[in-house]
Amino acid sequence: MSTVYAVEDFLTADEFIDVCKKSGLGRPVDDRARVERMLKHSNLYVTARQDGKLVGFARSLTDFCWCCYLSDLAVDKACQGQGIGKRLIEETRKAAGGEITTTLLLSAPGALTFYQGIKMPQLDNCFAYRRAK
Repeated sequence: MSTVYAVEDFLTADEFIDVCKKSGLGRPVDDRARVERMLKHSNLYVTARQDGKLVGFARSLTDFCWCCYLSDLAVDKACQGQGIGKRLIEETRKAAGGEITTTLLLSAPGALTFYQGIKMPQLDNCFAYRRAK
């Protein structure tokens, strides 16, 4: 099946929630108002669609010339193993400014091997305040 990648203006909460559930990405999908705020304040959405149906996305916040925080990367479990996640990262990097922009993300513990497997550089100089809920 052919996968179409695109930069889109927005994602609907329904599509976001559906792919989060199908991918296992832990996001507050039961708090629709919070999901809608998350989507409203993001400014880069790269999508993967098969037959028009969303099967994966990368949601980021970026200034398109210096930094890009790739906040969410999700691919429907039924479509994993097709290179979609890696391609979403590549398309995000390109859309965010390419090599002049630093792209960073925080991995979920269960996804570390994915990022290591695609040879995404791993940093040891990152600091974070974790959310309380």
